Amino acid sequence: MNPVIVIPTFVSPRRRKDSGSVIATYDHTTPLSNPGELPRLLTSLQKVRGIGQIIVLVAAEPAISDQAAEKVQDIVSRFPSLNIAIIGADECNLVQQRMEQLGLGKLSKEIGLVGYGAIRNLGLVLANVMGFDSIVFLDDDEVIDDADFLQKGVYGLGKLTRKGVPILAKTGFYLNSEGSYLSKSQDKWYNRFWQQGKAFNKWITKAMRGPRLSRSNHVCGGCLAIHKEAFKRLSFDPWVARGEDLDYMLNLRMYGSDIWFDNQWSLRHLPPASTSEGTRFRQDIYRWLYEYRKMEYSRTQIDLMQVKPQSLEPYPGPFLEPGITKRIRITAILRSLARKDKKAYRQAAKAARTEAVMYAQRNCSKYFEFQFVWPELMARMDSDQILHTAIVQSVARRQAAANMAAAFPVAGAGAGVDPGVTSEIRLNIAE
Repeated sequence: MNPVIVIPTFVSPRRRKDSGSVIATYDHTTPLSNPGELPRLLTSLQKVRGIGQIIVLVAAEPAISDQAAEKVQDIVSRFPSLNIAIIGADECNLVQQRMEQLGLGKLSKEIGLVGYGAIRNLGLVLANVMGFDSIVFLDDDEVIDDADFLQKGVYGLGKLTRKGVPILAKTGFYLNSEGSYLSKSQDKWYNRFWQQGKAFNKWITKAMRGPRLSRSNHVCGGCLAIHKEAFKRLSFDPWVARGEDLDYMLNLRMYGSDIWFDNQWSLRHLPPASTSEGTRFRQDIYRWLYEYRKMEYSRTQIDLMQVKPQSLEPYPGPFLEPGITKRIRITAILRSLARKDKKAYRQAAKAARTEAVMYAQRNCSKYFEFQFVWPELMARMDSDQILHTAIVQSVARRQAAANMAAAFPVAGAGAGVDPGVTSEIRLNIAE
């Protein structure tokens, strides 16, 4: 197979707790002044056999998008043995221009550099445009120790099971800082109605004892391989606040496919400490209430497979049942009494009563509307040479600017670069 590795990275002016936007609030961002975790991941990738193209998607606020791309370009320039393309706002704009030229409309909400789902969709589009037959998603806060990581990642992908079922998407698992695949769940009194970690541990313990490949109830978005036959038919959901990886599994089932768990494919997940547990739980509230409403809405559509919570035991089934709203609200209140981040938990409890409920009701049907567009979009952009060439030129321009800045640091990052190059690339697309 010919997989492309895609790594989203999130850059902010400074490390902060909350962007204010449901979609643009991330588990962790790296300040412009901080190298973050990406260099550690790239260092580990140098030891992996069979590595080809790597794409790093740089998500940042518009005000610092150029600086963020330059910062990441500076980081990857230290790894000349890796073939890395930086995709920032300029390249994302090229994708948007090409989609509009092809009559596909403006899809910046669905495909772009804001929100987990939209960012992953941009990765899928780029893999499609560049002609790759599969994609492997990593996260920037991971470390890979196995030289055969990529080989294991594509093991079985695109093949048929003994019963003739195609394996079009698969996930591995994370090892934490203690070398365990189990969740560090806290069996505290304030988590009585929110046993997410315990439910996950029950599921993965059984999956690890099973055959190498088995149908999965869980997805690690930073250890995820998707075959082209899956990603050209199915997008990620841009409206889910977080957990877009698990949501993709649910989408696959609704559209008649599945995701597989490989109990021999793993990496180490070493995220930085969370700046606000309460804010993260607020995102979970939006996530699970939205997921519940989305599943309810899907059952009204005659062309979709029925996915019921009972088929997803022990995890995530309990988080897709009607009582989820009450459980979320009670958990937020209990945590506000016992945990440090009291204000954020109180705000989360409020969101569970009002904003999150309204958000779920307002957006639960939008993914299915987008799905009518996605297969045609991917078919028309498959190996698109015009867009591919424009992206390659834009990436090369940034690399040249970085090389010039390194050679002549006093002159600045843009020294010696023709300011008309970007305009010329865009003009070529419009012709």
